[in-house]
Amino acid sequence: MPTYDLIVEAYMPNLENLKKQAKQILRWHRERHYPVAAQIREHLPRFLNMPDSEILAASFKLSDAQEMVARQQGFDSWQTLKTGLSTTSLKLKPSPSKSAPSKATIVGAEPQLLVSDIRRSCEFFRETLGFSLVFSYGKPPYYAQVRRDAARLNLRYVEPRSVERPAIQSTVRDRQELLSVSMTVATADEIKLLFLEFQSAGVAFHQTLKKQPWGARNFVVKDPDGNLLLFAGPVN
Repeated sequence: MPTYDLIVEAYMPNLENLKKQAKQILRWHRERHYPVAAQIREHLPRFLNMPDSEILAASFKLSDAQEMVARQQGFDSWQTLKTGLSTTSLKLKPSPSKSAPSKATIVGAEPQLLVSDIRRSCEFFRETLGFSLVFSYGKPPYYAQVRRDAARLNLRYVEPRSVERPAIQSTVRDRQELLSVSMTVATADEIKLLFLEFQSAGVAFHQTLKKQPWGARNFVVKDPDGNLLLFAGPVN
């Protein structure tokens, strides 16, 4: 499932590339791709309080898509972006002496959590754990993505199995600590702050903040479907 995260690669931030990106956004809007609605809402203030369905039904022109691309690049308008690119063209052009990469570099990972209720899960991550909704897809929704800072989690709906035959027995998952995802912070102060933040929000902890023998301090949160979410940071 694509995330439609509309980011221009650092080595190709030229005007022609950005024009193509704007046309792609316009095409996605016309084809009513729900993921692009969340991106439009995030970058264009006039769509801020509109649900996905209204955004996709609203008038949306190439100029709107160009403004969205400009805002993603840190400019207020398409014209400002063009001016900025022309004045910094030497910095933006790839170096002729730069060789092509010898291998591909993986720049991110997006764990997928299996959940029985997309709306409930999105509400948990947004209102309890401080994540924001990137997109929610489907009517009713069956796929969504949430993020907090650099962490992105994909939520996939699966039909709930009967209590007699779950995919993984909850007692086994809890006893063996079968983690669904691991997220990290940079400092010891931050992991403590995050734990206190979640504690004040009434989070259900599978494990409270604990110093581990391998030099980490971590805690584990249980989401509404029993997925175990590890948050970790350094001891010092």
